[in-house]
Amino acid sequence: MDAIAIQSLDAFLQRVPYVRYLGMRVELAGDEMTAVLPFADHLIGNPVLPALHGGVIGAFLEMTALAQLALAQPARRVPKTIDITIEYLRPARPQETYARAILRKVGRRVANVQVEAWQDSRSSPVAGMTGHFLLRTDR
Repeated sequence: MDAIAIQSLDAFLQRVPYVRYLGMRVELAGDEMTAVLPFADHLIGNPVLPALHGGVIGAFLEMTALAQLALAQPARRVPKTIDITIEYLRPARPQETYARAILRKVGRRVANVQVEAWQDSRSSPVAGMTGHFLLRTDR
């Protein structure tokens, strides 16, 4: 990927106000995109543990899927979410969180995407998501 691709992807993400609230960014290495959610105090949902809010994790996973679709098909409009299923596997501690998306199937109208989020080790995910997205080609 080149600098133009990352600028285009950043511009896509910055159009979403909640992405700006989260502070989410993406990093590209070769053909792999990794989404990064930096820790911030306002993302805490359970101050007793402490742990990141489940809604923060869910939004981070969904935005990672949309970013991966935007990277794969930059000419299309932003896909609409049909449905998502989130698996919360363990509490996400107050630290930087990472995610990667896999495009399982991208058809003419619908895409199936899986996302996995982790903190210290990719082999110990904190959450996963499967989502279906409506691809729109109309301008």
